[in-house]
Amino acid sequence: MQTLLSGSMTLDGLIKAVNTVIWSDVFIVLCIAVGLYFSLRTRFMQLRLVKDMVGQLFSENSSDKGVSPFQAFAIAIAGRVGTGNIAGVATAIAMGGPGAVFWMWLIAFLGSSTAFVEAALGQIYKVEKNGHYRGGPAYYIEKGLGKKWYAVLFAVATIISCTLFLPGVQSNSIAEGMNGAFSFNKLGVGVAVAVALALIIVGGVKRIGRFAEVTVSFMAGAYILMAVVIILMNIHHVPSALRLIFSSAFGMDATFGGIIGSAVAFGVKRGIYSNEAGQGTAPHAAAAATTTHPAKQGILQAFSVYIDTLFVCTATAFIILFSGKYNVKDGAGGFLYENLPGVEEGALFTQAAISEHFPHFGDVFVALALLFFAFTTVLAYYFIAESNFYYLKQELTNKHWLWLVRVPFFASVIYGATTTGGTAWGLGDIGVGVMAWLNIIAVVLLQKTALKTLKDYEEQKKEGKNPVFDPEKLGIKNTSEWNK
Repeated sequence: MQTLLSGSMTLDGLIKAVNTVIWSDVFIVLCIAVGLYFSLRTRFMQLRLVKDMVGQLFSENSSDKGVSPFQAFAIAIAGRVGTGNIAGVATAIAMGGPGAVFWMWLIAFLGSSTAFVEAALGQIYKVEKNGHYRGGPAYYIEKGLGKKWYAVLFAVATIISCTLFLPGVQSNSIAEGMNGAFSFNKLGVGVAVAVALALIIVGGVKRIGRFAEVTVSFMAGAYILMAVVIILMNIHHVPSALRLIFSSAFGMDATFGGIIGSAVAFGVKRGIYSNEAGQGTAPHAAAAATTTHPAKQGILQAFSVYIDTLFVCTATAFIILFSGKYNVKDGAGGFLYENLPGVEEGALFTQAAISEHFPHFGDVFVALALLFFAFTTVLAYYFIAESNFYYLKQELTNKHWLWLVRVPFFASVIYGATTTGGTAWGLGDIGVGVMAWLNIIAVVLLQKTALKTLKDYEEQKKEGKNPVFDPEKLGIKNTSEWNK
């Protein structure tokens, strides 16, 4: 027993050390600076093109090679809207205080322009593989930058992240929620989730798209409806909740002012984990869509960041702050605020908060919401891992090779359900951070192509046209699917 405990502590210590390097102050500043830079370069497209964002949702249909824009939007939302919206917000508050919510908002607002750039690039450099569109950072790094080694590095890092590091966060939250609400065995929950995933995954990207399209609409709608009801019931508390968030974010609150550094760090970290802007995951879904112009998918993916953080995460934050059912750590092993003794950060904050408003209902509702949110997120992770496996193995004629991705993926889901929340989140942070580092550098280097594409889209719209992409006209090379 002592040996196991020592091994566990060694693993957690290693995870913490790796995350200290990945999530340094330099990276936090880089994420904010890149989002601000792209916002300025696109003339704040996230504000100017809101009407276009909504209009693009149902403007085009799927084809034999690709999913519809809405299905691609749904797959991306499935990746963005997940445990980060329920447990991640709670974790940000626990580690950085209420002020962390402001920094989640900021990184979402600025990051939506980054999301546009990476998604547009995913569409521009997409390819056809086994009858379906594929794409993502590995493809635009090779074709746009001409750096094959960098593309391979990203693909390998993404496969490892999406099969070994990221799924465990989602399955851990599902298992914790189900155990808390129904006393289900965590190992049993992990196995059941892995089996259910397998039944959908073997159907390919089209089945994943159809499942995400239906499930995302239902799960996001139900959760937001619940949040709206709670907010309306507590509408008189909204001004005080906002004051607490803003005063804590800038170090002016008497209780939380001393942890402003943690507020910024965990707000940005959990914001990126939640909305995934700049992480390099959403371009895979964007590339799978059938559309006439890459900017259309870029605009849609920018909109998905809004849905994720500015709607769903904000709703969760208000629910928790209204109830007062949360703890905030002081960074030295103690607490600045403790209203849930013995409860670690995570979904239990949200369960307790909703139960405060609807007694005996919060545990069940959050458990079911986590099941839907996290399940679809894990599906999105698999789709991303598979896309990068296709990139590495260019001619995949025998699909049995995909089990090299599937077996560790399913094992990670089961392991995540049975390990501690701290270990699961620590591994997830490593996966997110590594992918974001590699992708952000790439999109900064490829910005001119994305910005040129946005300008072309807006010029055609101004002329009253339905924008159609012509890479030769714009001088963009290596776009095989657009030159046919």
